[in-house]
Amino acid sequence: MIVAATQFAPVAGDIDANVRTIAGLVRAAGAEGARVVVFSELSLTGYEPSLIRDTPALVLAEDDPRLDPVREACRAVGAAAVVNGPVRTEGPGAGITSLVIGPDGSLLARYDKRHLYGVEAEVFAPGAADGRFALDGVRFALATCYDNRFPELAERAAADDCSVYLASSVLGADNDSFEEVYPVRARDFGLYVVLGNVLGANEDGIGVGRAGAWGPDGGRIADAGTEEPGFVLAEVR
Repeated sequence: MIVAATQFAPVAGDIDANVRTIAGLVRAAGAEGARVVVFSELSLTGYEPSLIRDTPALVLAEDDPRLDPVREACRAVGAAAVVNGPVRTEGPGAGITSLVIGPDGSLLARYDKRHLYGVEAEVFAPGAADGRFALDGVRFALATCYDNRFPELAERAAADDCSVYLASSVLGADNDSFEEVYPVRARDFGLYVVLGNVLGANEDGIGVGRAGAWGPDGGRIADAGTEEPGFVLAEVR
């Protein structure tokens, strides 16, 4: 199976613009054979917790019509998209949520970030369940940025017969996760780790890109670099 790891600079608070970019990347990656396309943390709104806190309209529903262009893109190329944004929970709040939109446009899975970082805890509700989905016989696990600092998530994924661990993150140049977290999770638990990251300014700093993947031995198998928006492809199994 081919998985695409993406990077772009979201427009702060502009869901429609970001959805257009996401849908375009799904179509482009799907045209090159990607069956799953992974995006960064809060790619739908930009990583802007304070703006989200002050702008209730930025919180989406699972079936939000603003996501229709992504659903249409998934159907057009037969690919699943892992998109992340502020999504209403069953309670009064919102999660930092990955929605997995399937190749037929339906919702395959939902994962709410379990480990909130800094100001996130003042804005969002933490999740309580692990995220899983399967496609074409491959089992996937979901994790979001700070979650990846907790090795038990990857350990549970491997124990649950997942072979691919999808990480939606917001990482700057000074973040050691590229060397000390993602390759270690891959090597320690025999997983493919696929990272969607951001480019450009956000509330956390400056996103550095380097979206891509690590193989089960911990070696880099795809790297999108630090400059250009787009995606890279990785073969997983």
